[in-house]
Amino acid sequence: MSKETTIRNTRNRYDSKTLTILGVLTVVLLIVFLFSASLGELFVHPVDVLKVFVGQGEGSNQMIVNSFRMPRILNALFVGMALAVSGAILQGMIRNPLASPDFIGLTGGAGVGVVAFLAVFSNDDNALTVSISWMPLASFAGAAIVGIMLYILAYKNGISPMRLIIIGVGISALTQAIITTLMIVGPIFRASQANIWLTGSVYGSNWAEVKVIVPVVIVLLFLSLVVARRINAHELGDETAAGIGANLNRDRLIFLILATALTGIAVAFAGGIGFVGLMAPHISRRLVGSFYGALIPISALIGAILVMGADLIGRTVFLPLEVPAGVFTATIGAPYFIYLLFTSKRS
Repeated sequence: MSKETTIRNTRNRYDSKTLTILGVLTVVLLIVFLFSASLGELFVHPVDVLKVFVGQGEGSNQMIVNSFRMPRILNALFVGMALAVSGAILQGMIRNPLASPDFIGLTGGAGVGVVAFLAVFSNDDNALTVSISWMPLASFAGAAIVGIMLYILAYKNGISPMRLIIIGVGISALTQAIITTLMIVGPIFRASQANIWLTGSVYGSNWAEVKVIVPVVIVLLFLSLVVARRINAHELGDETAAGIGANLNRDRLIFLILATALTGIAVAFAGGIGFVGLMAPHISRRLVGSFYGALIPISALIGAILVMGADLIGRTVFLPLEVPAGVFTATIGAPYFIYLLFTSKRS
């Protein structure tokens, strides 16, 4: 079979199974969304939540849902989408189902940015000398710097996926060492604050953050769908992709920029919520295969469900205590990672 025939036989449209899965996941997402708006320290009946959505709810319910819960829910939704699609892009680029923003250092780079911000701009009175609104920019800058480092260090007559992931693992270890050092030398109060943030939580989300993350993630998701066919070509191998006219180095640079931007914006507003970029694409691949036109939206829906569900559990099950969402994604993700390692070794 020729290379052209191989590409032509790759699915280029949504089949009935994919559309069904999209529909089911959308319904699940809406159910989790509704329960997230309903449940909490103060219970609001789902019917009353729906009334709030159409502008007919009571004043107290409107305040609870619109002011306290909706920013948090929307933040979790788009953070989950961003992390999941970032992981899907990296797995397609590197051709390794174990690849994710966590393991190649992008999440760690964003963490370094935040911890450095808290350490550098804190005074002796445990107060920040600049506005905390700059912290998301520090996170995004940290992820971007790691992305640039990855590209430069992995480039040698082109970018090799294997070289990229090996260097990424090394950079990830380096970022963790830098984070630990900054937390030791920085103020104790800020170290505690940074540790909570690094665990990953959407606590304290507000509408100002939502107005930033929603349009940015929507644009990045659209761009990810635009390059989906290129990712499909790369998954067939370098020789096949080059044989049908793909520019390997240019495409990988585009993929890396998209993955870095998605990770940076997610970590900027929710901290280091781990394993979503690993689990969501892998689950999606089990459901719809490796066709990225379907894999990207399915991964986005699963990522949103995972983060929203983790946040819902964290703020309801252990009342009056609140557990960061990242604790629950790690609780699920760590065993899942071991399972992936085991199945990969067997195959």
